[in-house]
Amino acid sequence: MRKFLVVLDDSKECLNAIRFAAMRAAKSGGGVEVLSIIPPEEFNHWIGVADLMRAEAKERIEVHFEVFAKWMRDKQGIDPSLVIREGEVVPEILAQISDDPEIGVLVLGASTDKKGPGPIVTQLSKNAGSLPIPITVVPGDLSKERLEAIT
Repeated sequence: MRKFLVVLDDSKECLNAIRFAAMRAAKSGGGVEVLSIIPPEEFNHWIGVADLMRAEAKERIEVHFEVFAKWMRDKQGIDPSLVIREGEVVPEILAQISDDPEIGVLVLGASTDKKGPGPIVTQLSKNAGSLPIPITVVPGDLSKERLEAIT
């Protein structure tokens, strides 16, 4: 089964990327894999504190994921999977794509900020020609109705 990989973070544009991935997966018979990455700088403390912070970060991610997962199951009939990785964002995205051959499309949300589409979109689009899968960049300000019409 082809899976849409979408990155879960705290950005506003993440919502549209998740919606798009779920709608496309539902209409094409695919699946959704949600990737959340814990940056290494969150754990530059003593070992005991770092372990506690890591556990809290994972719990926060799982709660955040479950909100989106419930919507995907209830509204789109999709049961997404969650992958949590630790490290630098772009290398971890590329590693996940490499590790899971069922991933067929990377879906990213683009920021509406005047500074640009966001660091992940900027970094990955520079190397888009050498990526093993296509990237779909979803504008952060698309309405639900427009997303439904596009998908």
